[in-house]
Amino acid sequence: MEVCYQLPVLPLDRPVPKHVLSRRGAISFSSSSSLFGAPDPRQLSQRRGAISYDSSDQTALYIRMLARLGCGSTSTSAPERRVHRLLSFQRYLHSSRLLRGIPQQMPLHILDEDYTGQARCMLDKVGNWNFDIFLFDRLTNGNSLITLTFHLLNQYGLVELFQLDMVKLWRFLVMVQEDYHSDNPYHNAVHAADVTQAMYCYMREPKLAKSLTSYDILLGLLAAATHDLDHPGVNQPFLIKTDHYLASLYRNTSVLENHHWKSAVGLLRETGLFSHMPPEDSRSMERDLGSLILATDISQQNEYLSRFRLHLDQQNLSLTSASHRHFILQMALKCADICNPCRPWELSKQWSEKVTEEFFQQGDIEKKHHLEVSPLCDRETNSVGNIQIGFMTYVAEPLFAEWARFSDTRLSQTMLGHMGLNKASWGGLQQELSSASEEADPTTAATKDGDTAGTTEGTSSKEIPQGSNVS
Repeated sequence: MEVCYQLPVLPLDRPVPKHVLSRRGAISFSSSSSLFGAPDPRQLSQRRGAISYDSSDQTALYIRMLARLGCGSTSTSAPERRVHRLLSFQRYLHSSRLLRGIPQQMPLHILDEDYTGQARCMLDKVGNWNFDIFLFDRLTNGNSLITLTFHLLNQYGLVELFQLDMVKLWRFLVMVQEDYHSDNPYHNAVHAADVTQAMYCYMREPKLAKSLTSYDILLGLLAAATHDLDHPGVNQPFLIKTDHYLASLYRNTSVLENHHWKSAVGLLRETGLFSHMPPEDSRSMERDLGSLILATDISQQNEYLSRFRLHLDQQNLSLTSASHRHFILQMALKCADICNPCRPWELSKQWSEKVTEEFFQQGDIEKKHHLEVSPLCDRETNSVGNIQIGFMTYVAEPLFAEWARFSDTRLSQTMLGHMGLNKASWGGLQQELSSASEEADPTTAATKDGDTAGTTEGTSSKEIPQGSNVS
């Protein structure tokens, strides 16, 4: 049954409603922020990140204490300071948001009918693997994650089936999009929208389409949309070596993924999206959401891949089993998260440049603070091509080869084909760069080929995201 819906329209001559407000990220590495140890209390007063729900966690209690005692800047009004002291660090209630007024930046802007019409036309082809998320983001004026996720939930009839309140759902999606850091070159809301679209493509594959329940589909879409929520733009090793409070809070284990999960749970609870469900059901949804998001930890890649390969070798995957379906959802989300090398070259190249720039920005921060520069993060010794060739060889290709064994479809073959072509394209660009370098400095010609090969071949699946030494 086709479900008709209409997105909320905000009139041009009226201000944006107070429930549509932007919020700053919990983690900042600007020159004015605190790099080591606990965050600046002023930052804590501005951000309401869902850090922990464990009342026995001493770090979380310390952070809550700072949130209550550190009451913002000197320009904050007395009534607002009292609100900061009374409310917990987890998140402000909606009522506190009304006291803060409308910020200068407005996250939602009105689209004219031409742009809205083009966006709707693109949504008609949202299941195509060559879906251009960058164009869609422009057509929705930077609201690709909200629009895409809202559309997919309605297309599956999940809003009606789970009796989701439309206002709460819309508010949840707005807040999710706002909690992605738009200044991150890669880990931003557009990446989340791209992963959500890829997840939709995978869930439409024949094996999954005939086996997944409505609960599985809802969980998969929400996990894709929130899997990198409030990402700081740096990796886990950076947080650990700078003694960041998140690393201490999560004991140096899946630090970012745990934060993404708890942030998503915080938004679900703040908006009350599942408040109409029995408490056991909502808690189960939160746990399963965390299980999917935690699976995207790239440091656990070999563990998940070995388990997937073993299932395929033994041919014992049964999608009638809830646990097996959940495992396949984990693998699907892992594929969606790193599917950029499998996109057409015009899209894949843009993603490659964005993720590499984010690596390099982390390296710039490390240099500025006299820290050891993480591998792949030094813009003076690394290139987009070498990083991407290494990532494809040691991370993407093994994963997608096993996915093709599980789901041997046209889409799987298309993805493998694109990855092969993209890898060859980066190799060609690397050769051009090497030739140009040799012409500019002939004295390096004898050693250039060996250096390039060593950089590519010495990269392992854990070295790419984790920042360990490249041999």
